[in-house]
Amino acid sequence: MSIESNKILGGVGAILLFIGVIPFRYMGVISLVGLILILVALYGFASIYGDRRIFNNFLYGIIAGIIGAAVAVAVALFSVLSVLTQLLYEIFPGWNGDWTALQGMTPDTSNLETGTILSLLGGILVVLVILYITAILGGFFTRRSFKALSEKTGIRLFSTAGLIFFIGTFLTIILIGFLLIWISILLIAIAFFQIRAQPEAPAAATAAVAPPAPSTG
Repeated sequence: MSIESNKILGGVGAILLFIGVIPFRYMGVISLVGLILILVALYGFASIYGDRRIFNNFLYGIIAGIIGAAVAVAVALFSVLSVLTQLLYEIFPGWNGDWTALQGMTPDTSNLETGTILSLLGGILVVLVILYITAILGGFFTRRSFKALSEKTGIRLFSTAGLIFFIGTFLTIILIGFLLIWISILLIAIAFFQIRAQPEAPAAATAAVAPPAPSTG
């Protein structure tokens, strides 16, 4: 694909990703489509400029996020949920494990043990730490990807947006981090549309040379 088509794919993909952050019914689908379009565009630019860093680093960032989410879910299922079940047994004495039976039971916190609560909080903390570390790792690779694209296109906004995205992942522990990531996505969309196609090399001149005028002397 050409530079023009790749910049449109990347720009539209970033806009969809920017919109997909807003909570509404189809936000997940729109975000996924936007992410795929950006990935396709970066693959195209990596091929055009002959620099695999543009695509590979962004792909590594996505893989880091997927692995982090998978590990976090696994820890939540095998750790947090098991402790939560134990917690319910303590709050509802005589519970037989039937989740539908909880509606008619009266909670009793007198049997609640501190160790169970600490285990639950510890499991939640482990999940959050896993997500936090992998988010930073994903931000690191994303920054490298757009820094490489900035070097090849001459659009400094790519490098700036990548840096803001990376800083945002560090600050996800507070709300401002998510705001910075959201802003960086918008900047990436703007940077994509600033890319200009490289001018083609001028064609070789083919004008015929006029024969020399006959001598009059």
